[in-house]
Amino acid sequence: MTSPLTQLRKFVAPEIIFGDGARHAAGNYVSTFGAEKVLLVSDPGVLLAGWVTDIEAKLLEANIAVERFTAVSPNPRVDEIMAGAEIYRETGCKAIVAIGGGSPMDCAKGIGIVTAHGGHILDFEGVDTIRVPIPPLIFIPSTAGTSADISQFAIISDQQRRMKFSIISKAVVPDVSLIDPEVTMTMSPYLTACTGVDALVHAIEAFVSTGSGPLTDTHALEAMRLISSHLEALVANPTDGELRAQVMLGSMQAGLAFSNAILGAVHAMSHSLGGFLDLPHGLCNAMLLEHVVAYNYDAVPDRFKRVAEAVGIDCRGLSQQQIKKALFRYLVDLKHAVGLGGTLGKMGVSRSDVPFLTNHALGDPCILTNPRRSNSRDVAVVYEEAL
Repeated sequence: MTSPLTQLRKFVAPEIIFGDGARHAAGNYVSTFGAEKVLLVSDPGVLLAGWVTDIEAKLLEANIAVERFTAVSPNPRVDEIMAGAEIYRETGCKAIVAIGGGSPMDCAKGIGIVTAHGGHILDFEGVDTIRVPIPPLIFIPSTAGTSADISQFAIISDQQRRMKFSIISKAVVPDVSLIDPEVTMTMSPYLTACTGVDALVHAIEAFVSTGSGPLTDTHALEAMRLISSHLEALVANPTDGELRAQVMLGSMQAGLAFSNAILGAVHAMSHSLGGFLDLPHGLCNAMLLEHVVAYNYDAVPDRFKRVAEAVGIDCRGLSQQQIKKALFRYLVDLKHAVGLGGTLGKMGVSRSDVPFLTNHALGDPCILTNPRRSNSRDVAVVYEEAL
């Protein structure tokens, strides 16, 4: 039998600069790529927080011309990507700098794809559809959760189909990720909770994924430890810089894990739900998390036992079913502690919506690496339990 250590595994990651002030290196990296003008992609919230002006000033100091594009929705839309790509081409930009959460960064990836290939962003839905190199991407995350600055995913909202679709390719792994915990200081406690739970889900799903392995396991386990140890305290103390750094580090580790091991049913179902109701991605994950864990647990109980241990549950002397119940309760309690105790029903989902949601979840690439094979009835039952 082949050992996990001898199985072939790939691992892709950007160049990472981590620490307070990392954002100040943006101009240097743009210059290294030989770009004299960049498209600076962000959203209205990050603009209001002052970070767009902050980064623009650093780029101008480095003699880099800047064109702003900040018309990005919380779930980046097809038409926004096409508009950004048109501005990139018309203004002669040669690289893309994005500052923000997952939405501006995923939008920036989409803009890069369209400017390199022409055509429409919908042409690139799926896995390994990118044919030519895209412009240099230098990303500065303003949230500790999405890991779009690390990953080979771009998640786009198609308003026409009321769904999100995925583009998965190592070509959209950013060239440089400038991970600066100072930038997350302007997040609200609610956004901190949403993105923190999203990062925890990344780590859990990566660890139990059928694509997991030694290269991703260490990152996933450490991410679980860091986030479970610090997230609740951070939501209660949002100005604590050390807590921000610890959760940011956990988010980074989770990103390295899931970008390479891929994800599972929580994200497949969350993408469907978020596209349907245009809800925050982290909230969608939170509402589904414990229900998917309960569904998957018996498929890989030894893996979930290590998840339970990583988040601080003492499993000594417990049976697998007792560990399963303890992990379920831990996840529910954590969500309530950080203010994410909602249900799908409270968000406006009804039983009549479940077939639509199920159909799109089963078409999401993340379902392919879920540890338990899932049919339409399985997914529908999980949605119904989360109502």
